[in-house]
Amino acid sequence: MTIDLMTVLAIFAMAAATITTRMAGLLVGRLFKVSPSTEEILSAIPPSVLMAVVAPTAFATGWAETIGCAVVALSATRLPLLPAAAGGVLTVAVLRALGL
Repeated sequence: MTIDLMTVLAIFAMAAATITTRMAGLLVGRLFKVSPSTEEILSAIPPSVLMAVVAPTAFATGWAETIGCAVVALSATRLPLLPAAAGGVLTVAVLRALGL
């Protein structure tokens, strides 16, 4: 196995960009006071991003994945993102095991 220098540099650059944006978000969050309506709007972003990532799977694959995406969509309205995604994954696994 060979390790390409450009690949390693790209991985480190992406890691640095991720850490920088996360730290900047923490710093900016401490500097500004947001209103309750702004907090409500910002809290809608993560489920929206999750559905933007998951939705194409619902239409490009079989019934198990479509039902799993529906479970994620419905549970994301009431649960945090991790349990919502885990519920979708579990649904797909069970439906595939059942042969759907």
